[in-house]
Amino acid sequence: MAANAQDQNACVIGVDFGTLSGRAVVVRAADGAELGSAVHEYRHGVMDATLAATGEPLPPDWALQDPQDYLDVLRTAVPAAVTAAGVDAASVIGIGTDFTASTPLPVTSDGTPLCQLPGRAGRPHAYPKLWKHHAAQPQADRINALAHQRGEPWIARYGGKISSEWQYAKALQVLEEDPEIYALADRWIEAADWIIWQLCGTETRNACTAGYKGIWQDGHYPAPEFLAALNPGFGRFAQDKLAHPISPLGGRAGPCRPAWSGAAACSAGPRPAGAAR
Repeated sequence: MAANAQDQNACVIGVDFGTLSGRAVVVRAADGAELGSAVHEYRHGVMDATLAATGEPLPPDWALQDPQDYLDVLRTAVPAAVTAAGVDAASVIGIGTDFTASTPLPVTSDGTPLCQLPGRAGRPHAYPKLWKHHAAQPQADRINALAHQRGEPWIARYGGKISSEWQYAKALQVLEEDPEIYALADRWIEAADWIIWQLCGTETRNACTAGYKGIWQDGHYPAPEFLAALNPGFGRFAQDKLAHPISPLGGRAGPCRPAWSGAAACSAGPRPAGAAR
């Protein structure tokens, strides 16, 4: 029988997706006691010199990852942490996640990363761009200059400039350097939101990353006119590839999908909660 929040044996799992590894911890809900943990090192690490699939050299300031590594954390570190904790998976009532950000990736409408599509593994722009991917600095400079020129009210909330690490500069780089990949991307989604989508089948955007890295302020993204002034093909970026329901931090996204039954301690149907940093 599945546990509930009032059960003294109820546990929660936290999963931290970092730069080089994913870490899982099992905590007793009643008192916060840490019962067990495990770490899974990403098989592909950070691709900042060559693309793993082809050996192709990457330009300076690139930093990519393979999204399969994130799924492997759920399949490996989470069950290992539950085993280390010595608890029954049925006692797990929830899973919370966080991700190094901004780490966005282009995906299809069903959440498939473009780098996993046939014939796309050799396209660098089809992969997640890790937070420390700084090759979009020229695009960030243009975004900042135009925002000040137009007097966009949101720019002041970011200290007067946005970073090349964030969603818009990276997406604009994809559009301008590989327009085919940009066009194939039905969604441009933070890894923090993508992993929740994979776990429970619910596509949302967490309020933290949307507001901080996605320029979502007062219920709105930057205007299409602003984005089109950067590049005519970028005008509908926010409304076509970003806009989805916003979820509060710690909000319940839904029960685990049947595909995860027996993995990620989801056999009891805990409800994943999205988070970001």
